[in-house]
Amino acid sequence: MNKPHILIIDDELIRENLSHLLGREGYETTAVGSGAQGLSLLEREEYDVVLTDLMMSEMDGMELLKRGKELHPGTEFIIVTGYATVDTAVQAIQNGAYSYQEKPLNLDKLKIQIRRALEKRAMTVEIDSLHKSLASQKDRLPLIGQSPAMAGLKKRIRQVADTECNVLIQGETGTGKELVARSIHKLSPRSEKRFMAINCGTFTDDLMDNELFGHEKEAFTGAGSRKKGMLEAADGGVVFFDEIGELGLPMQVKLLRVLQARTFLRVGGVREVPIDIQIIAATNRDLKEMIKQGSFREDLYYRLNVVRLTAPPLRERLDDLPLFLAHFLDKHASPGHRIETVAPEVLEILHRHNFPGNVRELENLVLRALTLGKGGVFDISCLPRDLRCKHNDCPAPDDAMPTLAEMERRYLAKVLAATEGNKTKAARVLGIDRVS
Repeated sequence: MNKPHILIIDDELIRENLSHLLGREGYETTAVGSGAQGLSLLEREEYDVVLTDLMMSEMDGMELLKRGKELHPGTEFIIVTGYATVDTAVQAIQNGAYSYQEKPLNLDKLKIQIRRALEKRAMTVEIDSLHKSLASQKDRLPLIGQSPAMAGLKKRIRQVADTECNVLIQGETGTGKELVARSIHKLSPRSEKRFMAINCGTFTDDLMDNELFGHEKEAFTGAGSRKKGMLEAADGGVVFFDEIGELGLPMQVKLLRVLQARTFLRVGGVREVPIDIQIIAATNRDLKEMIKQGSFREDLYYRLNVVRLTAPPLRERLDDLPLFLAHFLDKHASPGHRIETVAPEVLEILHRHNFPGNVRELENLVLRALTLGKGGVFDISCLPRDLRCKHNDCPAPDDAMPTLAEMERRYLAKVLAATEGNKTKAARVLGIDRVS
């Protein structure tokens, strides 16, 4: 593995000392004495981290930061200066700097900042790679994932797609059961025909009867003409019954007839209508338990369950988490809301999370981050409070009625954390004397 390459730009001899120190830490370093020299190197080569002084002749660090970021958006810049002000710190961060350090440098603190900057850069590179990987997969299955669980599911889908058998897809809410069904359709001989998705939980039996089978003219009041149902409209294609466990018993009987004879009656009709469809059903419920309870027909279950596929929960395929993040960040990005980097601590929390809502829950977290994120970064502040507090120390909730002293202590701690323990900076932000 190549060593991280750090470019050090400073018009003082400190650059040689830093180069020697960071070289001993295992980094490859290049040191130059002016912003113009640094920019010339950046025009020829990309570095992982640039450590640059702010006040230099010919070209200052702020100008170098702007032009360097235009050349290499993924390179992380750390600004150092002996003339620190709040305004320049804010300006540096707004222009894309990773951090801002005062001279004389605290070397331990600087090493931590470099390590974190490299972690952020590695995440940016990984997300870019995942974007490319996603783009290469777009002409294949609409399923995302390269984990062993997904590899096994994709193999089964390819085996099933060439057949005409009924398929039952089981899986928790939010695992992408409809995408599994669409993948079967895409690879099947019926791919040029219609894919009709029907959510069994959204209709009463009477409405489902009319929607599925259609009706004859004057079958009921207001039926002025014959209407085709969903099954007839999907003739030659695939019909996907989502949440099949929500289907009432009377409709289960009628669906069983369709599965057995591949014919149906329109509402008010007396002539059997032939139908050529493949049926795929999905559920998040235990159909065998429902059979015991008498709420699902056993004969229908065995008609549907010719081949059974399972959509794995996200907690069993966490290797796919970065790939999902890249997909959803791309899918929901807009000109004013785009995220290029996911903070390492966010990934750590997500990897420890159980994801009861599965992929749908993760997508909602990404939408939240795109709304709340600042500077193109998905950091820990974008996560919901309960998720942050599950894996990190959090103050008591707002309704816990803390004392004034406790509120003051929390605020002081927050400011100190934001200023990385610098009491002088913290006092300046708080508007009080450092001794106070």
